[in-house]
Amino acid sequence: MTAAVLLGLGIGVLLGLVGGGGSILAVPALLYGVGMPLSRAIPTALLVVGISSAAAAVPRMIHREIGWRIALVFGGAGVPAAFGGAALNRMLPSRLLLFGFVALMLIAAWRMLQTDEQKGGDCALPGGGVNWRSCLPKAIASGAGVGFITGLFGVGGGFVIVPALVLLLGLPMTVAVGTSLVIISINSAAGFLAHLGATSLDATVTIAFTLAAVAGALVAGRVGSRLSGVRLRQGFAYLVIAVAAFVALNAFIDPGAAR
Repeated sequence: MTAAVLLGLGIGVLLGLVGGGGSILAVPALLYGVGMPLSRAIPTALLVVGISSAAAAVPRMIHREIGWRIALVFGGAGVPAAFGGAALNRMLPSRLLLFGFVALMLIAAWRMLQTDEQKGGDCALPGGGVNWRSCLPKAIASGAGVGFITGLFGVGGGFVIVPALVLLLGLPMTVAVGTSLVIISINSAAGFLAHLGATSLDATVTIAFTLAAVAGALVAGRVGSRLSGVRLRQGFAYLVIAVAAFVALNAFIDPGAAR
């Protein structure tokens, strides 16, 4: 139980600080830190990430750092895709899912190490805002892709969402982080519902992990917009690489442990 509380607190803090990314460590934390099988760790992670992301969004909502229209379009496109990802998840062996998850973590880490602060893209209007006529198809396609990843691996996809919102839709970083938290909540809810009938949850561990994550997200969300994100994302990227190596090593040594 102590491990669940401490790990949940850490996941929540990361979500509150970087608007995503912390969710990619939720599955390994539950799998190896708490001892859950992969089939139970994925829906539990989705529940925890969804609730803690919503909690982390509250301070940013108060400061008006959320683009609600973009969040609803992007997140809404991911809902049916999350069900598709969950369906594929049930068809694949656990070991293959773990190696796919490792590849996803490495891609996420590589993206977080990019320090490009470029804003705009062909979707941003010169005076601010989004040119929906040309960019609605891109927003829908991006949202569907993130939703599929959410359902397949049990991650919120913030490491993809934030760059897409900044580089494609032209949102400022602070607004992109807040908007990402709302999108993660929508996708995680859809992914959780898609997995719900396939397994049961450990109520005690899930509640403890979730409450700790919410507490960490609320505290970190209050200070996240005041910190420089570049060094934070780089440090977190190296942590993700280390965890990816750990997951890959365990999958090679004990392929049956994730079942």
